[in-house]
Amino acid sequence: MSAFYDFTLPLLDGTPQAFSAYQGKVVLVVNVASKCGLTPQYGGLEALWQAHKDQGLVILGFPCNQFAGQEPGSDAEIAAFCEINYGVTFPLFGKIDVNGPNTNPLYGWLKAVHPEDIEWNFAKFLIGRDGAVTARFAPAVVPAELEAPIVKLL
Repeated sequence: MSAFYDFTLPLLDGTPQAFSAYQGKVVLVVNVASKCGLTPQYGGLEALWQAHKDQGLVILGFPCNQFAGQEPGSDAEIAAFCEINYGVTFPLFGKIDVNGPNTNPLYGWLKAVHPEDIEWNFAKFLIGRDGAVTARFAPAVVPAELEAPIVKLL
């Protein structure tokens, strides 16, 4: 089985991003969507990122169109939407599948630790500085509720 730091995935602009760059950081992995009732969580995620990135927090967003077609846009459209509407500056990656036969290997790895399928957009995995998954949070858990578990790991 791979380790978290073994993955390399393309950012929204297509640039490959090696996860080895995140070694020693606390990482929050979130599957995101632009046309979901939970989309305003982008604002809370950006606030967490701004508040804690200097202490070692990284937030990684993974657009996914598997839930009611709520992320239909191209990578460029997703980038523009997130920047214009929520001022997102944390890393966003190319669109992926998080469930089913085409599950991205990263999500296969995440779900090996917490084996249930991803239930909806904005499911969250918290990864400690050692690269291990420390917690999984349901989509309805708003970013402000993650502050305490994140600070504990920082």
